[in-house]
Amino acid sequence: MAKTPHSQLFDVIVVGAGLAGLVAATEATASGARVLLIDQESEANLGGQAHWSFGGIFLVDSPEQRRLGVKDSLELAQQDWENTAGFDRSEDDWARKWARAYVSWAAGEKREWLHQRGVRFFPVVGWAERGGAGAQGPGNSVPRFHITWGTGPGLLEPFIRAAEVAEAKGQLTMLWRHQLDDLVLVDGHVTGVRGTILKDDNAERGKASNRIKVANFEYFAPAVIVATGGIGGNLEKVRAAWPARLGTAPESMVAGVPAHVDGRGLDIAQKVGARLINGDRMWHYTEGIANWDPVWERHGIRILPGPSSLWLDATGKRLPDPLWPGFDTLGTLEHLRGTGHDYSWFILNRRIIGKEFALSGSEQNPDLTGKDIRAVLARARVDVPGPVQAFLDRGEDFIQSDTLDELVTKMNELTGENLLDPAAVASVVAARDAAVENAFGKDGQLAAINLARRYLGDKLVRSVKPHRLLDPKGGGLIAVRLRTLTRKSLGGIQTDLDSRVLDFAGEPIPGLYAAGEAAGFGGGGCHGYRALEGTFLGGCLFSGRAAGRHVGGVVGRS
Repeated sequence: MAKTPHSQLFDVIVVGAGLAGLVAATEATASGARVLLIDQESEANLGGQAHWSFGGIFLVDSPEQRRLGVKDSLELAQQDWENTAGFDRSEDDWARKWARAYVSWAAGEKREWLHQRGVRFFPVVGWAERGGAGAQGPGNSVPRFHITWGTGPGLLEPFIRAAEVAEAKGQLTMLWRHQLDDLVLVDGHVTGVRGTILKDDNAERGKASNRIKVANFEYFAPAVIVATGGIGGNLEKVRAAWPARLGTAPESMVAGVPAHVDGRGLDIAQKVGARLINGDRMWHYTEGIANWDPVWERHGIRILPGPSSLWLDATGKRLPDPLWPGFDTLGTLEHLRGTGHDYSWFILNRRIIGKEFALSGSEQNPDLTGKDIRAVLARARVDVPGPVQAFLDRGEDFIQSDTLDELVTKMNELTGENLLDPAAVASVVAARDAAVENAFGKDGQLAAINLARRYLGDKLVRSVKPHRLLDPKGGGLIAVRLRTLTRKSLGGIQTDLDSRVLDFAGEPIPGLYAAGEAAGFGGGGCHGYRALEGTFLGGCLFSGRAAGRHVGGVVGRS
């Protein structure tokens, strides 16, 4: 792709070549705008964090849901979003508007808009973030997690293709290794960008690149769109923003995004008057494991668990209801931060891990990413999928044993803290196993598993029939150490529904827009405190689309 800019004026400058930036740029070029897209990393990182994603998309009342017998509606989805978000601040006004607009889009035009661009979905809809705290509590009342066929790269494909077409037509220029340092502000209007050209770097996607300065740059346009992402790769910023309501920040975390996701764009926007809100709202996972084959420093992967693993805190106490695997991310994080330890445990067996463990990310799902139907079907013919087996064989957080006593001994050896009493853990496991034998019983997790298996999608691919963990037919015992995995900033730059950046008086800053995670996925935090999952990629699509269409319309009118 082009390395030098055209000798022409630009109508729009987009900062950040992730999904939101690509959508904004291509929507603007579709309206006839001349767009400059810059990114501090190399072209190898085109698509940003979406490339690494599982490709989960939040849709409401979709054909995929209906084929599986799921009854969904806009009204139910809006109710779930409000109950989950917990909006409670005066500055949440625009976030609420974005939430309502986004859910309406997810129930309406979103699927067709993606379908027209060639995006397709895996036929089994996942039931992520199930809640469990009652009808008015947080979580999805029904399955809504649609996996893109091709995962993250499959979702990016049509927008990269559109960018290449626009570039060939001379409407789009893409410049790499261009690090934004300042937004140009003239008489209250943002009129361009200034920054540093960094030395070329052949590092692979996600690997840390150099910050060696070779030159400066300065480009001008009537509109600038900031799509620079959040702070998840900067663990110190995560700790600094960590809210007291979630306890103390973990001393030991794994990073779900590369180091260049560092929040610089947020600070730069704030310098020209942009209002940053809800910085204390964040979305991190408690099921993080160290990647045995890391791409970036402290590279972590999230386990997408089915409902059957027994979840214990670092001292061996079972987590309270309804903090079961896959039910309440933020509730579980808050609870575990109150234990005073930076890790927790899953105890399960080979039968459970084989069917219920998925690993988040495109690179951990080569069959779905490669759109290989035979390989997807082959999952059903092996007891443990290859990527999961690789973690069993090489992952530092995985322990295997034939006996529970030996398993607990190895768990203590792994942490070096000796917090687990083998007899106490055996008592917890025995009580859980005894409940399996009871046709009635009072174990909430087992009741939730049985409910999950009433949904055909879960019964087919995501949950095993309840059985004793110590059943010899389970195939051996497994323990997995879990740590906090950084992922998303839920707050960010406040914007109106056209993605225009607002100042502290609530007025648009002329010429400045924000999209994607930098804008809290719309409005400075359309998720509120919690997310319903499958909504981050969708938030990038929706806010990038709004920004690109609005600037394109302005260009057309002028």
